[in-house]
This record gives sequence, C-alpha cells and structure tokens, in this order.
Amino acid sequence: MCGRYALGVRMAYVRNRMQQQGLPVDQAPDDDDVRETFNFAPGNNGAVYCAQLPSPAPSDNAREPAEHEPEQHETEQNAEKDSPTYKIQSMKWGLVPFWTKRKPDYGSLMRTINCRDDSLSEDRGMWTSMKRTKRCVVICQGFYEWLKKGPGGREKVPYFVKRKDGDLMYFAGLWDKVTYEGSNESLYSYTVITTSSNSELRFLHDRMPVILDPNSEAMTTWLDPRRRTWSKELQAILKPYDGELEYYPVSKDVGKVGNNSPDFIVPVSSKENKSNIANFFANAKKPDPDPDPDPSGAVKSEGGAKKVADAPPVTPVKREHPSESESSPKKPKVEESSTIPSSEKKAEGTPGRKTRSATSAQQAKTGHSKPTDGSQRITSFFGK
Repeated sequence: MCGRYALGVRMAYVRNRMQQQGLPVDQAPDDDDVRETFNFAPGNNGAVYCAQLPSPAPSDNAREPAEHEPEQHETEQNAEKDSPTYKIQSMKWGLVPFWTKRKPDYGSLMRTINCRDDSLSEDRGMWTSMKRTKRCVVICQGFYEWLKKGPGGREKVPYFVKRKDGDLMYFAGLWDKVTYEGSNESLYSYTVITTSSNSELRFLHDRMPVILDPNSEAMTTWLDPRRRTWSKELQAILKPYDGELEYYPVSKDVGKVGNNSPDFIVPVSSKENKSNIANFFANAKKPDPDPDPDPSGAVKSEGGAKKVADAPPVTPVKREHPSESESSPKKPKVEESSTIPSSEKKAEGTPGRKTRSATSAQQAKTGHSKPTDGSQRITSFFGK
C-alpha cells in the first residue's frame, strides 16, 4: 500500500534532475500547480510523468470498448514513425475513471489511490482501458509506511522509505481524464500501482509501490505510448523493487494530514541529536546577565562562553563587604548595649523573666565596663 509520500521540491529542480538522469522533459507545470509538501496525501495535485504521441488515436476521454483493439493496433502501426512528447503534468491523486458523471466523495477517492498489480493480469475490470493507453510514472522523494507495535498494533510508528542514493523515486502508475456532467473542465487524476513487498520492507507492510529506476529499460517500456496492447512484458515490470533502499523511523507528526515539515524525512535519532547540539550552542550564546567583568580575568567569546584570557594573571582584589543598609538583616547580638538597664531586658525564649548580663554585674562591682584582668569566668557570676 502507498497512502502517503513526500514531494518537498520545486518543479524546476525536478525537471533539471530528470534531464540529468537522461529523462526527456518537453513540458512541465508551474510550481503552483503541484503540491510541494513533505506530507503528500490523497486528493493533492502531484507530479506525473507520461509520454504522448503527437497525434494519438482516439481522444483521452473516448469511451471505447475492448472490441476496438484492432483499431488501436492499426493506429499503433501508423504512429511508429512519430516521436512521443514527454511531459510532467499536474494530476490529482485518486483516480476518477472517465465514465464518472459526478464528483466522487472522499471515501470513493481513497479506494482508487492504489491499484494492485494482480488486478491488471486479466483484461477486465475498471483498469482495462487505462493500462493499455494511459500508463505513467509518479514522481516523489520517498514514501511513508507505518509499523504497528504494542498490543493489538495500537502504536503506529511511521517509517520513511527512500532510495539509498537519496535521488528522486518513481512509481509506476495509471492516469485518466474525466469531465463531469454539466462541466466544461476536465480533471486529470492518477493511481499508484502496488505489488508484494520485497524482503527488506516486509516487516512494515505486505505491499509496496512498484518502483522504477530512471531511464531504465523497464521505465522506457512502461511509458512507451506505442504499446497500446497489454502484454506479459508489461505485466512483468510490476514486481517488488530489487534495488537498494533506505528506511528509518520518523516523526509521528507526519501522521496528521496537513502537517508539513522537512523534518518528516529525517531520521528521529538524527533529529534528536541535532536538537541536543542546537540546544547546547543556543545556551552557550546566551549573554551573561552580569555586566561586570569576571574577577577571574576571563573574557567572553563570540558565542557567549567564557575563556581564560592570554594576558598575564591579575592579582585578585578583595571585595569590600556590603554596607549594613545593603546587606540582609543580622540576628541580634547576645550582648546588648549597657545603656539599657539590664532589669528591663528579657531572656530570649523566656518571656517575663528579668535577667542581667555578666558585664553589667562586673560594672556594678568595679565601676568598669570591662574586667580589670581582661577575663572572668562566667561561673563566678552565677556563684554570687
């Protein structure tokens, strides 16, 4: 299955890159005609690569039955000398068959975003006319698939799958054109063909898109507008991809349609590492709130981090203590000034009890505020 993919590049880049890969591009849409998003969902207009003959036999919208095959074969013989025109065209994801009379609802559209390869093996069903004349290639950067984990698969971890070389990815697809009743405008739409998953991706899902290598024989055969009859050769192209792919878990934010970020195609582990490194340097760049120079002689680098200056060491200067008005309030001293009568002082923690200090007792005895010999045991005070 393919229900979401990434196309976060502009059409100018797509066109240039395809031409570098040897894929001719005669026409390409404007950037505004194709949804440029890393979370491409059904209903959006995507970039579709196809080939058409200058004078194709019947019109795209013709309601031709299967018995007209001889007429198509005759046209094929007459058109062998003509050179096809290769173009990138804007089309809506979710194929609407040409016989549809009214615009389908979203549920109906979702049923035609993919086409199973085994449904094309027989000449019957809704894809019959499209597989003969309207084959295309869907352009993207890679696709998403969800790994179900936990009890009952309740937890779904999104994975991004891309080419190992990181180049553009091409899906085999079918397209059609419809004009609704009462409308003069035609709608171009497409579907992505899916096949069984290869051994690498089987742990994610049992199906995957049919991936074609650029300018390969398979892609050339698939796009050839001269092939107007379904064949075993065309059916054989629809097989699991045997090239090198890269896949890894990505942000769960991609699960919500409408979200869009380049981080959606970045591995979760790499993104987390980048985030941690970015946070580290972001903190280092924060300015020092203290405008005063560092007393240690350090200077600030451009990033805000401090480094030791190469100048000779500076003798540290002792800072003065802040004044009492600036400092926090101090606890009261045990000894208070003797100018306050000791009888009016109350012991801390014992309300109502009058006390006197040892210094006031000494002063009463000797008339001096300090002991004459420079010292006096506190026990002598209590012994009196």
